[in-house]
Amino acid sequence: MNNQLELNPNKVVAYLGKPAKEFTKADIVRYIRENGVRMVNFMYPAGDGRLKTLNFVINNAAYLDAILTCGERVDGSSLFPFIEAGSSDLYVLPRFSTAFLDPFAEIPTLSMLCSYFNKDGEPLESSPEHTLRKACRAFNEVTGMQFEAMGELEYYVIAPDEGLFPATDQKGYHESAPYAKFNEFRTTCMAYIAQAGGLIKYGHSEVGNFTIDGLIYEQNEIEFLPVAAEDAADQLMIAKWIIRNLAYQMGYDITFAPKITAGKAGSGLHIHMRIVKDGQNQMLDGGVLSATARRAIAGMMELAPSITAFGNTNPTSYFRLVPHQEAPTNICWGDRNRSVLVRVPLGWAAKSDMCQIANPLEPLSNYDTTQKQTVEMRSPDGSADLYQLIAGLAVACRHGFEMENALEVAEKTYVNVNIHQKENADRLKDLAQLPDSCEASAACLECQRAVFEEHNVFSPAMIDGIIKKLRSYGDKTLRSDIADNQEAMLELVRRYFHCG
Repeated sequence: MNNQLELNPNKVVAYLGKPAKEFTKADIVRYIRENGVRMVNFMYPAGDGRLKTLNFVINNAAYLDAILTCGERVDGSSLFPFIEAGSSDLYVLPRFSTAFLDPFAEIPTLSMLCSYFNKDGEPLESSPEHTLRKACRAFNEVTGMQFEAMGELEYYVIAPDEGLFPATDQKGYHESAPYAKFNEFRTTCMAYIAQAGGLIKYGHSEVGNFTIDGLIYEQNEIEFLPVAAEDAADQLMIAKWIIRNLAYQMGYDITFAPKITAGKAGSGLHIHMRIVKDGQNQMLDGGVLSATARRAIAGMMELAPSITAFGNTNPTSYFRLVPHQEAPTNICWGDRNRSVLVRVPLGWAAKSDMCQIANPLEPLSNYDTTQKQTVEMRSPDGSADLYQLIAGLAVACRHGFEMENALEVAEKTYVNVNIHQKENADRLKDLAQLPDSCEASAACLECQRAVFEEHNVFSPAMIDGIIKKLRSYGDKTLRSDIADNQEAMLELVRRYFHCG
């Protein structure tokens, strides 16, 4: 067996002995036949950002072949707001490379993510998944390189407080049991996500924890490894579905909402990115951030205001994007700095062999650490449409290579201080601000939409739909209107508690 597959937790990969990207219809049929699978699920993201499911019982071999080959019809007008009921039929076709054994089904069930097709058998231009595919293709055509991404999925677990080993308020970062109560829940989620094909980097408890009205709220995070951007969105989508389903089984509540209550850490969805050519990470040059990376960052600086339209999609998003909440407010970037919009995290660029220092019996490792360098966009949150968000970031990074003044923009927006400290007030004034509402975000997208529509990436219908939805909230002055009204803010939080 391929050494890369030896420890693979995906049961379909392990059984077939080949990478998921190489799965064929014959492989899927073989796995179903030889493993007693009785049902097949088609799963696909809709306009509300959630996975939808269509169940099939396997009647016979001919029927199985038919659904795998032809897919099935669905009502697009019930899935997307931009599709009219009069011409709403769409096809959904399974992507075999996404196959996984459903960890929650009592009846053995194989699930697969699907792509949308229109009446002419062409990919649906406005579907989120196809938009991301187009964004990655355009990035490659312009730059000759590949766009990779991975997400940091933050969420709160909510359950009755038993009063034992109380955690320190807002000090939950990397806490261990028994002060962190839901580590076992998180590790079970991680195991299920890995079985479904997710490549996980690690998991841990996060900063946020508090108790209110007899309930404990504990923030956790699962972070992924960099993969092709299309796969990154798929993995995050399946991960959210798994976390919610396991929580339901165990009697917990879960929220990915950007804001929970006043004065407590909100949940972000930080996206890390790297640019790869011929299998080599292009983010470093001689141990320092490369011109390639800085061009991509410049594109994100330029389009940051409109990226919020994909990554911060309800009014509570903008109650998180305020100073002193480890969330960005201004358009700037920097090294190892959590007050900025785009952060360049530690990238193992030091020359010392830390493994040998920590373990004197080890020989020099000569490990190529340049592969680990990423840059991190910190504005998005759990309300994001995952495919639109990562597509928007791919567009922004591509745009950096199309900007003649990209390196100058990167230099102008670089900061190496905490911009929210008083002594840096003058520097703060020089920096543009992120939108403060859905309505402001819609206006930014309207102004910059041409860049997203270039190369036929975002369809005009999709951009129109996003702008219409953001403006429908009517929240232009909401953040200031209820700034001192905690009950009004909590009502807003309750309304969008299960966003994304």
